[in-house]
Amino acid sequence: MEIYDGQSFVKYLDKVKARTARLFDFIPEDKIEWTYQNEKFTIGDQIRHLAAIERFMYVENVQLKPSKYQGCGIELADGKEAVVQFYLQMQKESRAVFERLTHEDMERKSETPGGVEITVWKWLRALIEHEVHHRGQLYMYLAMLGVDTPPLYGLTSEEVISRSV
Repeated sequence: MEIYDGQSFVKYLDKVKARTARLFDFIPEDKIEWTYQNEKFTIGDQIRHLAAIERFMYVENVQLKPSKYQGCGIELADGKEAVVQFYLQMQKESRAVFERLTHEDMERKSETPGGVEITVWKWLRALIEHEVHHRGQLYMYLAMLGVDTPPLYGLTSEEVISRSV
Protein backbone atom coordinates (compact mmCIF):
# COMPACT_ATOMS: atom_id res chain seq x y z
CA MET A 1 0.00 0.00 0.00
CA GLU A 2 1.37 3.36 -1.00
CA ILE A 3 -0.01 6.56 0.44
CA TYR A 4 0.11 9.55 -1.89
CA ASP A 5 -1.34 12.40 0.15
CA GLY A 6 -3.17 13.21 3.34
CA GLN A 7 -6.64 13.23 1.82
CA SER A 8 -6.36 9.69 0.45
CA PHE A 9 -4.74 8.47 3.67
CA VAL A 10 -7.49 9.93 5.88
CA LYS A 11 -10.22 8.28 3.79
CA TYR A 12 -8.61 4.91 4.42
CA LEU A 13 -7.73 5.61 8.06
CA ASP A 14 -11.32 6.62 8.81
CA LYS A 15 -12.54 3.20 7.64
CA VAL A 16 -9.91 1.35 9.67
CA LYS A 17 -10.70 3.33 12.80
CA ALA A 18 -14.46 2.88 12.33
CA ARG A 19 -13.96 -0.90 12.42
CA THR A 20 -12.06 -0.49 15.69
CA ALA A 21 -14.60 1.90 17.21
CA ARG A 22 -17.42 -0.51 16.36
CA LEU A 23 -16.08 -2.77 19.12
CA PHE A 24 -16.53 -0.12 21.79
CA ASP A 25 -20.29 -0.74 21.96
CA PHE A 26 -19.59 -4.33 23.00
CA ILE A 27 -17.33 -3.51 25.94
CA PRO A 28 -19.18 -4.02 29.22
CA GLU A 29 -19.11 -0.81 31.26
CA ASP A 30 -17.63 -2.59 34.28
CA LYS A 31 -14.85 -4.24 32.22
CA ILE A 32 -13.19 -1.15 30.71
CA GLU A 33 -10.20 -1.59 33.05
CA TRP A 34 -10.18 -5.40 32.90
CA THR A 35 -7.03 -7.25 31.93
CA TYR A 36 -6.19 -10.91 31.72
CA GLN A 37 -3.00 -10.52 33.78
CA ASN A 38 -1.47 -7.94 36.11
CA GLU A 39 0.92 -5.49 34.46
CA LYS A 40 -0.70 -6.00 31.03
CA PHE A 41 -2.79 -3.42 29.17
CA THR A 42 -6.43 -3.22 30.25
CA ILE A 43 -9.14 -2.78 27.64
CA GLY A 44 -9.11 0.93 28.47
CA ASP A 45 -5.32 1.03 28.14
CA GLN A 46 -5.59 -0.53 24.67
CA ILE A 47 -7.99 2.20 23.52
CA ARG A 48 -6.10 5.04 25.22
CA HIS A 49 -2.87 3.68 23.74
CA LEU A 50 -4.27 3.69 20.21
CA ALA A 51 -5.49 7.26 20.65
CA ALA A 52 -2.45 8.68 22.42
CA ILE A 53 0.27 7.06 20.35
CA GLU A 54 -1.41 8.12 17.12
CA ARG A 55 -1.77 11.71 18.28
CA PHE A 56 1.44 12.14 20.25
CA MET A 57 3.87 9.96 18.31
CA TYR A 58 2.72 9.43 14.73
CA VAL A 59 1.28 12.93 14.28
CA GLU A 60 4.38 14.54 15.74
CA ASN A 61 6.75 12.37 13.72
CA VAL A 62 5.04 13.05 10.37
CA GLN A 63 5.49 16.75 11.13
CA LEU A 64 9.20 15.93 11.57
CA LYS A 65 8.98 16.51 15.33
CA PRO A 66 9.96 14.15 18.15
CA SER A 67 7.41 11.95 19.88
CA LYS A 68 5.44 13.36 22.83
CA TYR A 69 3.88 10.01 23.79
CA GLN A 70 3.76 9.60 27.58
CA GLY A 71 1.76 6.40 27.96
CA CYS A 72 -1.83 5.31 28.14
CA GLY A 73 -2.79 5.36 31.80
CA ILE A 74 -6.16 5.98 33.34
CA GLU A 75 -5.20 9.61 34.00
CA LEU A 76 -5.89 10.28 30.29
CA ALA A 77 -9.50 9.11 30.52
CA ASP A 78 -11.32 7.30 33.29
CA GLY A 79 -14.49 5.31 32.60
CA LYS A 80 -15.82 3.84 29.38
CA GLU A 81 -17.49 6.99 28.08
CA ALA A 82 -14.40 9.11 28.77
CA VAL A 83 -12.13 6.53 27.12
CA VAL A 84 -14.26 6.43 23.98
CA GLN A 85 -14.42 10.25 23.87
CA PHE A 86 -10.64 10.44 24.29
CA TYR A 87 -10.19 8.05 21.34
CA LEU A 88 -12.55 10.12 19.18
CA GLN A 89 -10.98 13.45 20.19
CA MET A 90 -7.44 12.26 19.48
CA GLN A 91 -8.64 10.88 16.13
CA LYS A 92 -10.11 14.28 15.27
CA GLU A 93 -6.86 16.08 16.17
CA SER A 94 -4.76 13.56 14.26
CA ARG A 95 -7.01 13.71 11.22
CA ALA A 96 -6.66 17.49 11.04
CA VAL A 97 -2.89 17.12 10.65
CA PHE A 98 -2.93 14.07 8.39
CA GLU A 99 -5.36 15.53 5.86
CA ARG A 100 -3.07 18.52 5.28
CA LEU A 101 -0.12 16.35 4.26
CA THR A 102 0.88 16.80 0.63
CA HIS A 103 2.52 14.29 -1.68
CA GLU A 104 5.83 16.06 -1.00
CA ASP A 105 5.29 15.69 2.76
CA MET A 106 4.67 11.97 2.28
CA GLU A 107 8.03 11.56 0.56
CA ARG A 108 10.03 13.24 3.35
CA LYS A 109 12.03 11.27 5.87
CA SER A 110 10.92 11.28 9.49
CA GLU A 111 12.74 9.91 12.49
CA THR A 112 10.99 7.35 14.66
CA PRO A 113 11.42 7.31 18.45
CA GLY A 114 13.83 4.41 17.85
CA GLY A 115 16.08 6.68 15.80
CA VAL A 116 15.22 5.07 12.46
CA GLU A 117 14.68 7.31 9.45
CA ILE A 118 11.56 6.33 7.50
CA THR A 119 9.58 7.83 4.67
CA VAL A 120 6.45 9.51 6.09
CA TRP A 121 4.03 7.45 3.99
CA LYS A 122 5.67 4.24 5.22
CA TRP A 123 5.39 5.47 8.83
CA LEU A 124 1.68 6.08 8.27
CA ARG A 125 1.35 2.56 6.88
CA ALA A 126 2.88 1.36 10.16
CA LEU A 127 0.19 3.35 12.01
CA ILE A 128 -2.48 1.31 10.21
CA GLU A 129 -0.72 -1.95 11.12
CA HIS A 130 -0.48 -0.77 14.73
CA GLU A 131 -4.21 -0.02 14.88
CA VAL A 132 -5.07 -3.42 13.44
CA HIS A 133 -2.74 -5.17 15.90
CA HIS A 134 -4.45 -3.61 18.91
CA ARG A 135 -7.93 -4.12 17.42
CA GLY A 136 -7.10 -7.81 17.29
CA GLN A 137 -6.15 -7.68 20.96
CA LEU A 138 -9.48 -6.02 21.77
CA TYR A 139 -11.30 -8.84 19.97
CA MET A 140 -9.31 -11.37 22.00
CA TYR A 141 -9.96 -9.57 25.31
CA LEU A 142 -13.68 -9.50 24.60
CA ALA A 143 -13.64 -13.18 23.60
CA MET A 144 -11.93 -13.99 26.92
CA LEU A 145 -14.80 -12.22 28.66
CA GLY A 146 -17.34 -14.24 26.69
CA VAL A 147 -18.60 -11.20 24.79
CA ASP A 148 -20.01 -11.85 21.32
CA THR A 149 -18.55 -9.39 18.81
CA PRO A 150 -19.50 -8.61 15.23
CA PRO A 151 -17.56 -10.20 12.39
CA LEU A 152 -15.02 -7.78 10.98
CA TYR A 153 -16.25 -7.79 7.38
CA GLY A 154 -19.82 -9.04 7.64
CA LEU A 155 -19.47 -12.83 7.80
CA THR A 156 -18.03 -15.17 10.38
CA SER A 157 -15.56 -17.86 9.34
CA GLU A 158 -18.31 -20.45 9.70
CA GLU A 159 -20.62 -18.43 7.43
CA VAL A 160 -17.89 -18.16 4.78
CA ILE A 161 -17.36 -21.94 4.93
CA SER A 162 -21.08 -22.65 4.60
CA ARG A 163 -21.30 -20.39 1.51
CA SER A 164 -18.19 -21.74 -0.15
CA VAL A 165 -18.11 -24.38 -2.87
